[in-house]
Amino acid sequence: MNEENLRVAIAGCHRMLDQVSRGHNWANAFARVPETEVVAVFDKDSQTRNKFQSVWNSKWPNLLTYDNYAKMLTETRPDIVCIATRQTLHEEQIISAVNLGVKGIACEKPFATSLEETDRIISICEEKNVSFAFLLDRRWMKPHRKVCELIKEGIIGEVRTIVGYGAPNLINHGCHWYDMAFALAGDVEPIWVNGYVQGLQDQDSGSQKNLDPPGRVTIKLTNGCFIHILPDGFGVQFSVIGSEGYLVTLNDFKRVDYWKHDALDDPVTIDFQDVRNDWLAGPSAISDLVQSVRFGSKTSCDIEETRRATEIGFAVYASNQQDGVIVPMPTKNRNIQVNSLPWGNE
Repeated sequence: MNEENLRVAIAGCHRMLDQVSRGHNWANAFARVPETEVVAVFDKDSQTRNKFQSVWNSKWPNLLTYDNYAKMLTETRPDIVCIATRQTLHEEQIISAVNLGVKGIACEKPFATSLEETDRIISICEEKNVSFAFLLDRRWMKPHRKVCELIKEGIIGEVRTIVGYGAPNLINHGCHWYDMAFALAGDVEPIWVNGYVQGLQDQDSGSQKNLDPPGRVTIKLTNGCFIHILPDGFGVQFSVIGSEGYLVTLNDFKRVDYWKHDALDDPVTIDFQDVRNDWLAGPSAISDLVQSVRFGSKTSCDIEETRRATEIGFAVYASNQQDGVIVPMPTKNRNIQVNSLPWGNE
């Protein structure tokens, strides 16, 4: 191991049991960033740990595996911890790592089970000046970044309304939609949120959707822009209405069309097919975090982006509890809790 490399520990590796470059395989992302070295992995399931070690032995022959997270931290003293466990564990695992002097955190979504947890995690990371990357990987995907740049340059004028389609739930996946909408709007802060949780009373008590069902969301931003996030539609799609034009993204930004108001019969198409096959966002996110650890820069999905993307879903639950009233941001009700089903190996 190069002494200058940053030491990495991974918590929860069940989605990293091959070397394929794809979403959620953060071991692959670290392997493609030469400034990092994975030195340890934690997972409760022995078969998962053994499989991970077998798959990645050629890359990290001195890798250690643990069934005890605290022991992994104290024995290996990593510089960066990648949190890829269920969100019910995130608060304890992040705070433990920060208290032991970790310099950077890479955290999978969803971030936390409540806003109270979110506040505590963010508070200690800010207090200890820990670099942070919330792994909403579209922040590092080239098509998404390019579209945000074009909108910022004024390709459709001032953004007035954004509509996101196909959000399957409000917390687990919803944070992707909120964060992407904020990025398209220029990362402007929200003033208020309202909405409702769809079918919450009509589902079986044991269903996964009952834990985190879809909903309909409206967000007003400080610049007057409105964001609407809907469960209708397929995949990740957005419409962006501006003062001078209209932009539509299809198939998670694989294709983007836009029109000028004075040239509605002459649409312009941006095709991103050439970048669809390689998950470059993964190593880009890790490189971003490495730069943050070494030079103190902010990552593209830092603490502020984390807080904003996480808070919206819980604010919708608060609005739903009061028949869809407008909830000023930040929401006062911070103890609403939403969990996911156990994954069984964290």
